[in-house]
Amino acid sequence: MSYTKVDTDEVEPVADGLRFLREPLECEQLGVSLLTCEPGWEGKPHDHADEGQEEVYVLVEGAAVVTVDDEKVPMEAGDALRVAPDSTRQIHNGDDESLFVLAGAP
Repeated sequence: MSYTKVDTDEVEPVADGLRFLREPLECEQLGVSLLTCEPGWEGKPHDHADEGQEEVYVLVEGAAVVTVDDEKVPMEAGDALRVAPDSTRQIHNGDDESLFVLAGAP
């Protein structure tokens, strides 16, 4: 089959509203996740230097700030942000719930 379709509501969150879609979609080279953030939620600072994985964060709903290497990058719905593998990143959600689509690949 040349495509795979999933209902994201049927994918169990792994933690704090994070749904990994790579396996359910049978992706071989691309990681895709949905992240629903409660008001005031903060993610943990991390990087992907060991895996060489760059990421793109697309904010679908809400407003948030992503700290990239100590620089605060404000985001509104419709914004997309690319983060290099060796850069430290952390999401800080705003006052309302927000929804991100996260994509990453080496």
